[in-house]
Amino acid sequence: MKSIYFFMIFFIAVTVFAQNNGAITNENLENFEKSVSGESNQKAIMNALANHRIKDLAVDRETYIKQDELFTKKLDVKGITNQQSTGRCWLFAGLNIFRPRMIEKYDLENFEFSQSYLSFYDKLEKANLFINQIIKWKDKDSESREVDWILNHAVGDGGQWNMVVDLIEKYGLVPQYAMPETYTSSHTGDLSYLMRKKMYQTASKIFNAYNTGDATTEDYEEIRLNALEDIYKLLAMTFGKPPKSFIWKYKNTDGDVKIDKEYTPQKFAEKIVKVDLEKYVYILSNPLEEYYQTYRVQLDRNMFDKENMFVLNLPVSDLKSLTTDQIMDDTPVWFGCDVGKEYDDDGFMIRGIKDYESLFGINFDLTRKEQVLYNESIPTHAMVFIGVDIKNDKPQKWLVENSWGKDRGRDGYWTLGNDWFDKYMYGAIIEKKHLSAKMLKALETEPIILPPWDAMWKGME
Repeated sequence: MKSIYFFMIFFIAVTVFAQNNGAITNENLENFEKSVSGESNQKAIMNALANHRIKDLAVDRETYIKQDELFTKKLDVKGITNQQSTGRCWLFAGLNIFRPRMIEKYDLENFEFSQSYLSFYDKLEKANLFINQIIKWKDKDSESREVDWILNHAVGDGGQWNMVVDLIEKYGLVPQYAMPETYTSSHTGDLSYLMRKKMYQTASKIFNAYNTGDATTEDYEEIRLNALEDIYKLLAMTFGKPPKSFIWKYKNTDGDVKIDKEYTPQKFAEKIVKVDLEKYVYILSNPLEEYYQTYRVQLDRNMFDKENMFVLNLPVSDLKSLTTDQIMDDTPVWFGCDVGKEYDDDGFMIRGIKDYESLFGINFDLTRKEQVLYNESIPTHAMVFIGVDIKNDKPQKWLVENSWGKDRGRDGYWTLGNDWFDKYMYGAIIEKKHLSAKMLKALETEPIILPPWDAMWKGME
């Protein structure tokens, strides 16, 4: 009897397992189909979706019409830049926070630094970093996580604030007229393809040399310099040669042309722009890591001989307060966010402006921590805060200067909402004078080292 009893239990268990083995059954399909009811309102939505973009149909009109362009604090800035078909937002935003002081100091109608000048050296330095790192990892398996990561991040357009700092400190600054944009500097796709091919070829040479068993330090150095010579040639032929010096000249708002003396790029940054890069610190708000603690991210830099990116991790509420304080102190703020979330091309980054839940009847929400942990949201774009709207001593929204040209947003400017800040803002460059005693103390903590594939950064590039 007992054997029959156990056999029956076993048979039932096997049957239940067979029915729930993870496959989609006909019964599942019947239940799924019932969720598409065919009611008149759902049918109308389906018809609309067949002929329109999802994003266009998801615009919440009530949220949209509530927006305005009034700000209690707005910095005096002039002109909108355009990074065009490149990933240089971090560099454009970095240079844009220095533009207002030049415009004010010299009474200019507008002014731009040469983005292509620093882009040239950024790509050259990234190539050098890549080659040196491959030499360092030459004894690793070519399919190891480290080698796989660096091969997938070879000489991209993307970057961070520390890269702006390092480029200016080493190469200085020049006005745009001293090295204007070219087609390739503004449309980097073809160049990036060729540079990556060169990097992969160089990596192959390094691994092959190592596998011979008798390669010397001089052999690797020859491979490195030969590859960099080719990269320099690619850049010079597409960007033009960077100037070693130039005459500083400008026209003020009265129409008077002023001509100063000749400067090297380094002296121009030191004497004319007078950039004090030491006063800034990158404040991050990463919900996966400990707050009031500093971090460095491995290989998050563009120069082999420089430090990895350094950040102080704080709660998003602190990030918001510091950002507001700096704007109220008449200083623009470089910041990094996930720009693709809940934004409208008319110039709004507002929670709820795209209501996908109502359109489909499906919940898509994730917490701030979940969206970072599962790679749904990461810092994808850098811009500049130039205004804030305060009500009852609390910020309601911010005015943003973007680098997508005047044809996007509202003549190039965007409104970023308070709730959007809480959800998708990740970091800002803040002057140290705005930090509290607690924050300054945290700034002295020993940095925790994060791997290059850390969840917050694995999508950057």
